[in-house]
Amino acid sequence: MEYDSNYDVIIVGGGPGGSTTSAYLGKMGHKVLLLEKAKFPRDKTCGDAVSGKSRGVLRDLGITDIVEGVPHFKVFGVMFSSPDGTTVDIPIPQNRGIDYGYCLPRYVFDNLLFQYAKNLVPTIEEFEVTDVIKEGNQVVGVKGLDKSTGTEKEFRAKIVIGSDGATSIVARKLGLSEPQPQHICAGIRAYYKGIKGLTKSIELHFVDSLVPGYFWIFPEADGMANVGAGILASDMQKKHINLKDEMLRIIKENPRFKDRFEGAQMVEGSIRGWNLPMGSIHRKAAGAGFMLVGDSASLIDPFSGEGIGNAMTAGKIAAATIHKALAANDFSEKMLMEYDANLWKVLGHEFHNSTKMQKYGRMKWLMNLMMHKAQRSEWLRTELSTSLLDQHARQELSSPLFYLRVLLA
Repeated sequence: MEYDSNYDVIIVGGGPGGSTTSAYLGKMGHKVLLLEKAKFPRDKTCGDAVSGKSRGVLRDLGITDIVEGVPHFKVFGVMFSSPDGTTVDIPIPQNRGIDYGYCLPRYVFDNLLFQYAKNLVPTIEEFEVTDVIKEGNQVVGVKGLDKSTGTEKEFRAKIVIGSDGATSIVARKLGLSEPQPQHICAGIRAYYKGIKGLTKSIELHFVDSLVPGYFWIFPEADGMANVGAGILASDMQKKHINLKDEMLRIIKENPRFKDRFEGAQMVEGSIRGWNLPMGSIHRKAAGAGFMLVGDSASLIDPFSGEGIGNAMTAGKIAAATIHKALAANDFSEKMLMEYDANLWKVLGHEFHNSTKMQKYGRMKWLMNLMMHKAQRSEWLRTELSTSLLDQHARQELSSPLFYLRVLLA
């Protein structure tokens, strides 16, 4: 296939953020080129949870049926446990428009989004972007290597979108520093089959050695489960934790899990690690001729670890700003920073509240108390349930006054 050398928009990276941005812009009729260094389908290390926020974007794009058409697991709640082992199962509120989420491998989910975008915009797979092209301070294109042919190519565009992950080449070439260890979560993930006691809830266990991080078990189709652990990179360094060894120790020795994993089998070769750049810091997400979407913009929720929904939300917001910029023929930093402002207007409060909750999570006594109280208090279970979908309810959870109410309940 022959490709033009000039486009309205070049999108670097075909994950959920890049594919969502491509899909919206393609539907709007803009001339878009999507560049992806891998060959789809490809794996992406993740917890695999597709939240209600993600489902909202899928519904807006009209592709919910595509996800429903592949093997998936419907999630109707979140099971929490505190450092002392107290467990509470919190259901997702019903009759709120989106009353469940999905769990399915990123190998499947990302490919669904990518193939949908591929039907709407020209796409080159196995193309590794190596640099951005600038004229003065304005980004005007990218350079890269077509790995399928071994040839170097340049493409020009009015706007370049960096949606190329935590180690974004676009962000690095533009001199946007990577987040410090206190704003990065280190994660590790494996797939198991045969775990006992799986329910219709994802499980977040605040195990003593990982706090304020956690150990998770996310059920998937066909009796499989995504099992992993996450901890702040700064804490991992201070505690000298080998995360792989710690996760396997929790599975083998922790009394909450060792019986559940007895006889369970890890899928061969499934242990993988990665870094999650979190929204506990506001990374500049736009400038003259460019935008950043998804992990490239540090959009991981600091408490829950959610990234897919935030990346897809960012793609939708980015597309709206790009549509406006193209209509005005204005690709200045002032124009494109409207995306940054709108992005943080939508997600900023969540990140701020989640960062507070992450800090509260260091107080093991408080987490133990919360779970003890939630077991007995219908009011507290309702508050926690509502916070799964309601940003304002989550803001309540980040307020010291809320915890005073918990102490008095």
